[in-house]
Amino acid sequence: MDGRKGYFAAIVIAALSGCIANQQLQTAQAREVLRNDKGVTVYAAGDVADCKGGRPERSGAAKTAALIEAGLAADPAARVLMLGDATYPVGTLAEFTGCYEPTWGRFKQSTLPAPGNHEYYTPQAVGYYTYFGDIAGPERRGYYSFDLGPWHVISLNSYLKPEPYRAQLEWLARDLAQHKTRCTLAYFHHPRFSSGGHGDNPQIDDMWRMLAQAGVDLVLAAHDHNYERLAPKNADGNRDDAAGMRSFVIGTGGAKLTLLRFRGLDSEVVDNSTHGVLKLALKQQGYEWEFLPVKKDGFTDSGAGLCH
Repeated sequence: MDGRKGYFAAIVIAALSGCIANQQLQTAQAREVLRNDKGVTVYAAGDVADCKGGRPERSGAAKTAALIEAGLAADPAARVLMLGDATYPVGTLAEFTGCYEPTWGRFKQSTLPAPGNHEYYTPQAVGYYTYFGDIAGPERRGYYSFDLGPWHVISLNSYLKPEPYRAQLEWLARDLAQHKTRCTLAYFHHPRFSSGGHGDNPQIDDMWRMLAQAGVDLVLAAHDHNYERLAPKNADGNRDDAAGMRSFVIGTGGAKLTLLRFRGLDSEVVDNSTHGVLKLALKQQGYEWEFLPVKKDGFTDSGAGLCH
């Protein structure tokens, strides 16, 4: 029995070693292709401002805001993707003005938000839409798209009831058909796949499938209060390094970090030890990423990939 266990353990270790070596090779090759392109800088995180029991300036959101402000000072053209659950507990306008505004609100005009479930704990997410106004997209529906350099970027609403969700899918199909850029990024609050406490979210499977079938390159989400990078997946959720979507969970914007569940098969990196933000450089042929922790010498993650 012990011999068989050792044999299978050796197979698993060898497979993992081969996978890591392949990832390193792909990253090195991508960095070489991208090295002369500065690209457009994006900072992203969700699950942000929770000031229960403390002042905004001492919150986790204040620490992640300081990272982003430093980046914007060096590069004012950079943009911020807020991945939902901007305030806690229920997304009232008072929470936005009293807790979010003193932290992430300092770069509101550089922010492109997506709503989360906590926004809708106030009926019709009125606090969110009142605070962000036109920045949150047209008609208070919670989804819109735009271009950043050579990239097409789509902000979606993962917390819609069935009828408006179907309307969003119809809009998304049209948007993807009209914007056939080489590189595309989509972001929303609920991750389709996650090793975090909430786990997978099959209710958005139609949205995931539509994005994958259109050849989208990157997907960003939050909801679980941790950081995770998953291997590229196809429409069925199976690993596909050649044509799948690479996805990140970045629920590290400032709210309390939470426990992890069992790691998914295609989870490449996962961490819940520090708040932080994901920095992306969106380039003509691909992208580079780096997780920036608020803790000095804290967990980080970096890499590069090419668009399909």
